[in-house]
Amino acid sequence: MLRRLLQPFWILLAIIFLIEAWLWDHLEPIVARIVAAIPLRTLKHWLAARIETLSPALTLIVFVVPVVLLFPLKLLGMWLLMHHQWKLALVTIVFGKMVGVGITAFIFDVTRGKLLQMGWFAWLYDNVLALRRKAAALVDPVKQRVRDVVGDLLRSNTRGWSIRVLRQIQRFRRSVQQAR
Repeated sequence: MLRRLLQPFWILLAIIFLIEAWLWDHLEPIVARIVAAIPLRTLKHWLAARIETLSPALTLIVFVVPVVLLFPLKLLGMWLLMHHQWKLALVTIVFGKMVGVGITAFIFDVTRGKLLQMGWFAWLYDNVLALRRKAAALVDPVKQRVRDVVGDLLRSNTRGWSIRVLRQIQRFRRSVQQAR
């Protein structure tokens, strides 16, 4: 019973986790292009050379600094939400998220080798990758079913559309219930 109640929560958590992973995967190349377009490549080489001289523990501090520096931006977004500035708050939060993930991906690319020298960090990294695979396995059947439903709807003509939508939703619910 409890498992059935928690399944939507786990699926939602997996979706959020996969969105984060997707952002990481897709923002890192964008940051790489920015690095190529402006002299950030020089910064990256300079930073990599400096990190080589640091211990893994000090490298962890370098990795955490962007998170700390972007925290005020997140607070600003929350303040804007509290003052009913919805659009500006959304822009601020999304901008902060994109910049944070992009910079973290950039810094992680430079610091990964040193960070993975710490046993606990290597363990955490391996477990996050395993969690990502589990989240994808949990969400993939739902994504495929949504693709099937959308595909069926797009292939059908517009007459009787709402009845077909209801039937598709009922079929989807039954398939999810059968999967449990």
